[in-house]
Amino acid sequence: MISRFTRRIIAGLILMNWLGFYNCLAQTEGIIIDEIISKVDNHIILKSELELAYLDMITRGESVNSDSKCRVLEALIVNKLLLAKAETDSIIVLDIEVENSLDRKLRYFIAQIGSEEKLEEYYDKSIEEFKEDLRDKEKEQLLIVRMQDNITSRIVITPSEIRDFFNKIPKDSLPYFSKQVTVGQIVKYTKAGTQRVNEAKDKLSALKQLILSGESFGNLAARYSMEPGADRSGGRLGFFRKGELAPEYEATALALSVGEISDPVQTDFGIHLIQLLERRGNEYDTQHILIIPEPSEDDIQNTFHLLDSIYSLINHDSISFDKAAKEFSDDKISSANGGFLMDRSGSSKMSVEMLDPNTFFTLDTMKLGSLSRPMIYDFDGKSGVRIIYYKDAMKPHIASLNDDWQKISDAALNEKRGLILNSWFGDAKHDVFIDIDEEYINCNILN
Repeated sequence: MISRFTRRIIAGLILMNWLGFYNCLAQTEGIIIDEIISKVDNHIILKSELELAYLDMITRGESVNSDSKCRVLEALIVNKLLLAKAETDSIIVLDIEVENSLDRKLRYFIAQIGSEEKLEEYYDKSIEEFKEDLRDKEKEQLLIVRMQDNITSRIVITPSEIRDFFNKIPKDSLPYFSKQVTVGQIVKYTKAGTQRVNEAKDKLSALKQLILSGESFGNLAARYSMEPGADRSGGRLGFFRKGELAPEYEATALALSVGEISDPVQTDFGIHLIQLLERRGNEYDTQHILIIPEPSEDDIQNTFHLLDSIYSLINHDSISFDKAAKEFSDDKISSANGGFLMDRSGSSKMSVEMLDPNTFFTLDTMKLGSLSRPMIYDFDGKSGVRIIYYKDAMKPHIASLNDDWQKISDAALNEKRGLILNSWFGDAKHDVFIDIDEEYINCNILN
């Protein structure tokens, strides 16, 4: 049976801090003579993987004992088993999902260290080298998460189960929650104006003429497309079903004959040049060149003035904050919640540790119940402007059902998921070939 400690290690392996990965790698490099210590179907576990994961666990402050390395190996085997079963169950992660995930994480770490140049200088690696080193691991992590979700997706938890879970926690072991805040935002992304859009369309029209004159679509996509990963894929997206891509993209692609190239078409993602490669019933395969027009200074100022007018409406009680967020905000996730940010459990009471540094320090200058003036901000690679509403704050406290229902519900649900994963592992380990080196046979992982 997978212990709760092992499940924590599995989560740590999935969410392993990339910079921690490189720091740990630097400490182990040159020390370990690598060897295969376990096989799970076609997946292998190297001794260096075990040592690296064990060192990362120590770095994250986990307590260790004589059994800890066995539990780390067990977590690695569970992850490899999830990967093996994901293959047999045809669980898919698209290349574009991997690239987007890589880009998001790299943007986060660049923000933490200060700049792209500082990150490259500190680790003596270019951003592309970072991505190349981590691409396969990132795909594995996404597959593992997707497989876990597939196993546990139908699990629900009742209020009585939540109360039972909480009441079983010893009073002296109740979690201590740091300061929590309720924060809302209204976001307007800065969109390129007509001039910049037309410039992008002209560039794509010129590329279309080059293709019609004999240039390779894929080579031009690799050189000019702004889609993540286009340098490797040549802009090819693979097969999608109807309804999965942007409506404008899909309508244009399906109106083409096989091999035909569209005129430039605009979607929320940018401007595309599309070639239809193949159709199979309701599925179609395309390649594209994406140009994302860069907003001008005038475009940025126009967005700023628009949000400033929304700020004035809220400030003069002409519209409520949550109604304005639902009506005007471009951030669809927070706007659906009336503009309020949510933690992973779906609670609007967020620990201050979960806030990005910009939001954290902005709140530090605000009073409860106040609204910030519009601020230029970078939203996961999109430039824009936002206003922040500092609605409420809760002081650090010992967990209680009244104040922390959503967090306790999430913890109870995670425990229930863990039991389901235990049962799954007990069955699945007999479905695949698993071999463990004699050095670790006393870990009793397969018993």
